[in-house]
Amino acid sequence: MATASETPVLDTLAAMTVDSIERCGLAPDMFMLTRIAALAASDAPPISYAANIGPAGQAGLSAEQLQDVLVAIAPIVGTARVMTAAGNIAEALGVAIAVADSQGRGRA
Repeated sequence: MATASETPVLDTLAAMTVDSIERCGLAPDMFMLTRIAALAASDAPPISYAANIGPAGQAGLSAEQLQDVLVAIAPIVGTARVMTAAGNIAEALGVAIAVADSQGRGRA
């Protein structure tokens, strides 16, 4: 029987991510670019991007590289998906900045 948790969905997603990282031979930056491309292709909501923006930054990716991956996949996934992805990334970044700002103010 599984161990009880207050966040079973998040725990499962975290475990799946760790397993994926351990089994993948891509460099961290390529791994994260691939994930961002997959999010765009699957029409993911902003929260999915929010969960990947921090790790993408930690892997050394810039906003320009995120834009470049959207440009690269546009002919495959289509204009509507790429525009939705761009908006969702912007929303996720806005939320991440707001959280960081509020945490910064809490420490002062």
